Parts: sequence; structure tokens; C-alpha cells
Amino acid sequence: MKIAILDDYQKVATTLADWDPLDAEIAVFTEPFANADEAVRSLAGFHVLVAMRERTRFPAEVLEQLPDLRLLVSTGEVNAAIDVAAAHRLGITVSGTRYESHPTAEHTWALILGTVRNLQAEADSMRRGGWQVSVATGLHGKTLGVLGLGRLGSLVAQVGQAFGMTTIAWSQNLTQSRAAEHGVRAVSKEQLFAESDVLSIHLVLSERTHGLVGEAELRSMKPTAILVNTSRGPIVDERALVEVLRERRIGGAAIDVFETEPLPPEHPLRDLPNALLTGHVAYVTQELYRTFYRDAVEDIAAFHAGSPVRLMQELMQ
Repeated sequence: MKIAILDDYQKVATTLADWDPLDAEIAVFTEPFANADEAVRSLAGFHVLVAMRERTRFPAEVLEQLPDLRLLVSTGEVNAAIDVAAAHRLGITVSGTRYESHPTAEHTWALILGTVRNLQAEADSMRRGGWQVSVATGLHGKTLGVLGLGRLGSLVAQVGQAFGMTTIAWSQNLTQSRAAEHGVRAVSKEQLFAESDVLSIHLVLSERTHGLVGEAELRSMKPTAILVNTSRGPIVDERALVEVLRERRIGGAAIDVFETEPLPPEHPLRDLPNALLTGHVAYVTQELYRTFYRDAVEDIAAFHAGSPVRLMQELMQ
């Protein structure tokens, strides 16, 4: 059995789980593939692939060119980058792993606090031998807007309440009673963008959420407001975000996810002083990675024994 572990950027996959019982030939890819053609060339001949979230895309046209592939394991419970229907048609089993929302909620707050407390500028000043260079913004008494009050959004709202923030939320199916269960007030989409001092996005990427935060929404925000996105890049119109940041129409943005990943070196977001950027690391913790890779080993062993587990179509229902 030939197994490929993909996109192991931190080179930790083989240390966080015991792969030896699989008695397999294992190859680890630590860099992203440049395009689909490179992915197909590199992955030819492998029977099992272990994909890290959505870093490598597996549309039908890629899967069709991997005739030896029998099992595709994705870390996490769902993966929008895998054409699961095409995989089933081609006789490829797709399994997932357990997932935990707390790491992303924690990183969301790291980004919020880093932005309002100007941590990047203050840390840079200290490294240069300087001292205070800015005046921070407090959170107590301010309004936290949550775009998507699901499992993750409700965790973020809970922390905001601990800071003494008023919490409001909107999503297409959110009701007042559901919001009230989390101590949050449901508002209209227009109110969410107009009233939030910090607006944090926690939606699943889909046809109806793609581009949901566009130019009109961004320009309706307070000039001091902060936009935070640890969800998926294409939910926000990136071109419009760059423009409002350049014009300083909003206070700033804290972004962990992008339309193209890895973010191109020349991307204009990298040059904006009012944008705090991280490279899709919100879920990247030792604890969650251990869960991912240990579950992946279990998935492979179960498949090899003829009893596959954590089938992706079951987890997506």
C-alpha cells in the first residue's frame, strides 16, 4: 500500500501519529502543488491520499487521472475541495476525521486582540529598540458582530461577552430564539455591518455565501470597525476589501483565509499597514493535528480491513 500525506507544511505528520502499524510505503509532501497537473503527476501510483483540509483541490478532473487511488482521507468532517460524488462514481472511498472548533475560536480572538491593541506595530518597535508608538482601542462596551452563529460563531460570541461586549449576529436562517440561547441579539444583515465595532465571519463557504461580504457591505461599516475572517476567503470580495483598506474606510482587517492560498507574494493585502494577516493557521494546533493524523491512521487501517469508517457522505448529511 502506497500512502501520500499532503501539504505537511510544518513537517509534523509522521511525529504526531504512529504510521508503522499500517506497514505501508509512505511519502510526505511538504509543499503545495503549483497546479492540478503537478498534483496529478506527483500523486500517480498512490493508493491512499491524506489531505490536510482544503489545501489541495480534488475536483472530478483530478480524481479521474488517479486510477490507482482507492482511499482519500481528509482531515476534518467536510471538505469543499473534494468532489465526493465524483469520488464515489470512480470507486474511491472518502473518509474524514474528527474536528474541534476551539482552535479557530482562539485564533479569531488572537487576531482581534492583535489588531485593536496594535501588537504588530508595538512588537516591531520593541525589536527596533523603540517604545510606545500607538494608542490602542478597548473592547469593553463595544459591539461584536458575528456573521454566522453556529458552533464556532457562538464560541467567539461567548468570549466577546466575557470582554463586556454587546453581541449581535446575522445569518440567513438565524432566529431571535436561537440567538438568545447564546445571549446574542439577532439583527438584519444591514444592522450587523452598520453597528459592529468588530465583525467576525463564521460561515461555511457555499454558493449562497460566496462573495456575501461585498463592496456595499464593507462601505456600510463604521470607519473604525475591524473585519475579521477566519472562515473562508471567497466569502469576502477581496478586491473590494483591498480598496476600503487603502482608502481607510474601515479601521482595519484581520485575515487568516484568502481567495488564493497560499497568498501570492505580490498580493496587495501584504502591503497594507491596516491589515493583520496570518496564513490559514487558525486550526493549526498540536492537539488538533494529533487528532487529525491519528484518525487518518485509523481510517486507513479500517479501510484496509474492509470496514471503512467516518465516511464523508455520512458526515455531510
